[in-house]
Amino acid sequence: MLKVAHSNHLGDVLRGLTARDAAFAPIATLIHEIASAAIEMADVIALGALNGDIAAAVGDVNGGGDVQKKLDVVGNELFINALRRAPVSVVLSEELDEPLLLDPEAPLAVAMDPIDGSSNINANVTIGTIFSILPLLPERSDPKAHFLQQGRNQLAAGFVIYGPQTAIVLATQGTTQIFILDRRIGAFVRTQERADIPPKSKEYAINASNYRHWAPSVRAFIDDCVKGTEGPVGQDQNMRWVASLVAEAYRILARGGVFLYPGDLRQGYSAGRLRLIYEANPIGLIIENAGGSATDCARRILDIVPTDVHARTPLVFGSADVVHLVTRYHTDPQFSAEHSPLFGRRGLMRF
Repeated sequence: MLKVAHSNHLGDVLRGLTARDAAFAPIATLIHEIASAAIEMADVIALGALNGDIAAAVGDVNGGGDVQKKLDVVGNELFINALRRAPVSVVLSEELDEPLLLDPEAPLAVAMDPIDGSSNINANVTIGTIFSILPLLPERSDPKAHFLQQGRNQLAAGFVIYGPQTAIVLATQGTTQIFILDRRIGAFVRTQERADIPPKSKEYAINASNYRHWAPSVRAFIDDCVKGTEGPVGQDQNMRWVASLVAEAYRILARGGVFLYPGDLRQGYSAGRLRLIYEANPIGLIIENAGGSATDCARRILDIVPTDVHARTPLVFGSADVVHLVTRYHTDPQFSAEHSPLFGRRGLMRF
């Protein structure tokens, strides 16, 4: 009997998932449309200044409270047009104040950040698109209600990263898979069937310029990382910071590490700056499916009930052992006491 080689093209993978679970069919259609839009988005981004000043501020403030860039607006329109071709009832975007109704008979809700890392647009640094797919609640009278669910209710999630390669990372049916855009054929091809984040790491990512604003527990953890082999962590650490959530997540999927964006003492930053529904939740599902962990420094991200569609949250994610250690700095008195003599002699912490 002739064996037919299994294809790693995204379309074939989605058809395979649907064959195993017929209920996945509308999700597969939706992901296909997002991927198609991402290819178009990648072409727009690749032209850079040849496409005009895509980093120019347009003078508006988006639903998340940030000044919109031209590319934010372009990306929002492009992806919403793609969602109109999919079985999507309502979409929540960082670029919109309120959820947008599309097809009242469709079974899915989508929350997304069309362009993550907008500050990097004119610096030719990695940016991306993040999306979360949710089931509709039985009660449909208030479109916002569909998004005020715990992240663990997500049916699927993913992000697109526009970097040296354009890639799409998908969390579906308990796994995280990675696909890279093959421009020769105009399709995404799977390069990793099951991402697996190592539990320990020697890298951490945080914006160290905010050190003076951090809570003592965050400063204590970073201080111990800086001490390296001379401190309680027992090994040297490298710091990374790209200011792009998708870039940080992709690196951690590739080689482990931990990302921290805590709340701090600055006005408007007490609850962090990342959005729970369309940034932290999809990243949390992707990371957990790959064996990692994601918290708000103390609680599992996917267990938090949103109180607003644009709610913000602190976020720590990455290698499970390190994320759990950060939680101990926030909850265990031995770890959270700042620079006490006992604190300086801890010996039970090991990555």
